[in-house]
Amino acid sequence: MKETIRLDRLLSNTGLLTRKEAKIYARQGRINVNGETIFDSSTGVSVGDNISVDGEIIDSRLSRHIMLNKPLGYITASKDSNSPTVMDLLPSKYLALKCMPVGRLDKDTEGLLLFTTDGTLNHRLCSPKYGVKKCYHALVCGEVQDSTTEAFQKGIRLSDFTSKPASLEIISKDEGNTLCEVIITEGKYRQVRRMFLACGHEVLKLKR
Repeated sequence: MKETIRLDRLLSNTGLLTRKEAKIYARQGRINVNGETIFDSSTGVSVGDNISVDGEIIDSRLSRHIMLNKPLGYITASKDSNSPTVMDLLPSKYLALKCMPVGRLDKDTEGLLLFTTDGTLNHRLCSPKYGVKKCYHALVCGEVQDSTTEAFQKGIRLSDFTSKPASLEIISKDEGNTLCEVIITEGKYRQVRRMFLACGHEVLKLKR
């Protein structure tokens, strides 16, 4: 027997409609399931059912996930009056899904940024208690010594918290700068930059 879910909840999970909107659409006869017009948004449906809204077939998968290679100059926010946001980079068809960014990347940091409609997944990826690893490549000023690597491994005391143990490996050294790979399991504000600065190194470029 197939597991069922309320139609309004399924539509809300896909990001197409809110539950309130689904109720209105159903009353107006705008939702069709497996060839039948549905007027009650609480009707049970299954993932994989043929569902259409206003004649357009939708994908009834419960969650949507997007990977974005974030460029410099964009902040991780839904909107901002002073700066462009990562939402400006998404095509309208993805904006309609109402995906939310997973964590954040600073304006001057580039690289992988995930979006999802799954709030539970978002929390699990962001919460330090789950220990999800995040890998960064950092170009820093100066030559990184073993003492810095050891400090990262032990945890670094910053003004507002002590970082959890992190991995630091040197990729290359060139012209007085060092390219490093850093793996952390947290995502505090400007954490990687602050950890390096506490060890005497300014981060020149940071990419996840």
